[in-house]
Amino acid sequence: MNNLDQLACEFDVILKKYLPSKKSPEIIYESVFYSLFAGGKRIRPILLLQSCSLACGDLNFAQPLAAAIEMIHTYSLIHDDLPCMDNDDYRRGKLTNHKMFSYPVAVLAGDALLNMAYETIMNGYFGVKDKDSYMKAAFIIAKAAGIDGMIAGQTADITLEGAEPDKKAVDFIHKHKTSALIEASIHAGMLSGKLDDEQQLHLLEYASCIGMMFQIVDDILDVVGDEGVMGKDTGKDDNKMSYPRAYGLDESYAKVEYLKNKSIESLKIFGSKADFFKNLTLFLSERNK
Repeated sequence: MNNLDQLACEFDVILKKYLPSKKSPEIIYESVFYSLFAGGKRIRPILLLQSCSLACGDLNFAQPLAAAIEMIHTYSLIHDDLPCMDNDDYRRGKLTNHKMFSYPVAVLAGDALLNMAYETIMNGYFGVKDKDSYMKAAFIIAKAAGIDGMIAGQTADITLEGAEPDKKAVDFIHKHKTSALIEASIHAGMLSGKLDDEQQLHLLEYASCIGMMFQIVDDILDVVGDEGVMGKDTGKDDNKMSYPRAYGLDESYAKVEYLKNKSIESLKIFGSKADFFKNLTLFLSERNK
């Protein structure tokens, strides 16, 4: 997708506005910045900002939320890579945080990013006009990241490792661990503007489809992906509740195709205004990393 890298670069400029200056002890700042700028695709904050644009919303509303959601996502990756969880040595072709800075510092860097996210959200509250909608968006993000969202999915993912494949469990994990934060990104951005009830329903349906599709593609790539291209080890999900383990590769590919088509169908109400979302869906369904 030609403009995704450009949008990621533009978001990085926004993100840097919300980061603290380095103080003592410097290692925790270095650890946080290392993972925050390790080359991520910035899908979640870009979706939030593009949803704001689609809704003709207020950027002062959307930007702190976008920064916060990337902080939350990055904290989750740092913790997900730890030896007590997925035990990964590389992410995006670089050493994982705990390999670079030590296990204890990586834990603290994740903690710091989560707290920074809520500092950023709360500070953004003072700069918006529609404070009720902003607080609703903030709650949606917090809930998606919490015990009823991402944490629930991560817990199920860890505790069910090695168990027999279970389709219901896989669907639960994917809905909560990955899709919840992607859905929250779109929902929060949407609330910055004015979409009617029907438009909101269609955009939320799109969010649900693309969130699940994103994780299923990840599962497929863990089986068939090229480690050199992906920048991390493959085969890590062999004992996990992954889509290929529960449904098989053929049905996994079919599900991606179904969700891709359903997500694009849900955008028709917006016409050409939703071209970014349509193109992103096509890109994500065909990605190789």
